[in-house]
Amino acid sequence: MNKLGLVLGTLVSLSSFTAFAAPTTWDIDPAHSSAGFSVRHMMVSTVRGDFGKLTGTVTIEGTDWKTATVNASVDVSTINTREPKRDGHLKSPDFFDVAKYPTMTFKSTKVDVVAGGAVKLMGNLTIHGVTKPVTFDVQPVSKEYKHPSGQIVIGTSATTKLNRKDFGLTWNKPLESAGGVMVGDEINVTLDLELDKKMAAGGRTVPPPAKK
Repeated sequence: MNKLGLVLGTLVSLSSFTAFAAPTTWDIDPAHSSAGFSVRHMMVSTVRGDFGKLTGTVTIEGTDWKTATVNASVDVSTINTREPKRDGHLKSPDFFDVAKYPTMTFKSTKVDVVAGGAVKLMGNLTIHGVTKPVTFDVQPVSKEYKHPSGQIVIGTSATTKLNRKDFGLTWNKPLESAGGVMVGDEINVTLDLELDKKMAAGGRTVPPPAKK
């Protein structure tokens, strides 16, 4: 092979490697994703709710989820427990104080891939102005699917447990029964996520096509 052919071959190889190794960004689709939670009420039942607006991005190199970085945000004002008076109380300074802390955020710090393709996602969660490390147990990510709009999507779900007092959410009310309280401290969190692959156009990322 002459020198020109060798150079051209090297350039092609490097180009292919760069394309393969280039990070891929996935957008959380707020229309098809949710952030749910549950908490004990009066020590006898479980109240469930969710936040109606979850946004963010996941960026990975190739298909190696160990390289993933996650940034997500929740609009706390969209809390919904199907009881307007309770939702209003949760938005008040007794709990989330939405006027002062309108969002909660998560930024990943480490990802471990465990048996069966599941993921341990570690990062810093900020609620009510307080940041604490948390670990999400993430189910194996689905294979890629193509929506009729042309958008490439994947999906997964994740869970974790929090103590609300760790984030300064300390309001409670004692009950007449010994040791009983109105609201439990442990919060079970469930995320159901649909992720849209960002499409490149002219070297720029563009919003995904509309889906239903």
